[in-house]
Amino acid sequence: MQPLFTVVMKVVKALEECHISYLIGGSLGSSIHGIPRATLDADLVSDIKKDQIGALVEKLQGEFLIDPDMIKEAIQNHGCFNLIHLETMFKIDVFVLKDTPYEITEFSRRRSETMPGISEKVQIATPEDIILNKLIWYKAGGGVSERQWEDAKGVFKVQGGLLDLQYIQDWAKILKIEDLLIDMQKEFEK
Repeated sequence: MQPLFTVVMKVVKALEECHISYLIGGSLGSSIHGIPRATLDADLVSDIKKDQIGALVEKLQGEFLIDPDMIKEAIQNHGCFNLIHLETMFKIDVFVLKDTPYEITEFSRRRSETMPGISEKVQIATPEDIILNKLIWYKAGGGVSERQWEDAKGVFKVQGGLLDLQYIQDWAKILKIEDLLIDMQKEFEK
């Protein structure tokens, strides 16, 4: 996973130099907070604004496939844009921060931590938010993605008593994934 961390650090440094707030989530986040697994991509959430596009493109072009029009569209639609590292073909999906109570809360809770083998600190989603997001994606995918389910369970298992269970339960209810959280917790009671 070290090469992916190195590629993610290039993107993180560019975001920071452009004063764009971000957090690392997805499978990379669950690997950091839970059980590591191989992945060829990373998910970030960023609070990028239209006037920051040019500076970000300037920092990353040449080393990454980056499309300013895709970024502009992602900002307008609170969607996602991709960055492809040309040397490794690793894909970084950058989701534009949505103006929802949960996403704003998740973003405000991000932590400054290190990734394995990288000395610089990066902004990472909390373990609680990784679990919630994995359950959201699991539900959105029709409950068939074992990877999402196993990632959520892995974070739950590794973090254990360190988790703010009340926070997870409260948001699971609001996000209508409480049944999934209960099912996951039952698996640990066996």
